[in-house]
Amino acid sequence: QVQLVESGGGLVQAGGSLRLSCAAPGINFRVNTMGWYRQRPGQQRELVARIGSGGFTTYADSVKGRFTISRDIPKNTVYLQMNSLKPEDTAVYYCKSRNVAANDERWGQGTQVTVSS
Repeated sequence: QVQLVESGGGLVQAGGSLRLSCAAPGINFRVNTMGWYRQRPGQQRELVARIGSGGFTTYADSVKGRFTISRDIPKNTVYLQMNSLKPEDTAVYYCKSRNVAANDERWGQGTQVTVSS
């Protein structure tokens, strides 16, 4: 089965930036919605941003204006550019693909992002 692989997490000071990558070999972005989710300690996993098969993007209110989701179709990679990071952005970030027509959903293993104050 195709695996999604996240990378780019790490430790950063508040106000800093990170770019997460999600390698998705074999995933057709033109029929999959790709999303970034996060799970903060003691909380449920939540949507951060997603990009639809047609390229339309949506964001959680908490990250609007600071985070940008994008995709590179030839490279089968999705990115999450995170700027002006805050301590409350500390979480494990997960990549997800979803093909509604095929009833197929896949997750990556997650990457830790820690923002120090």
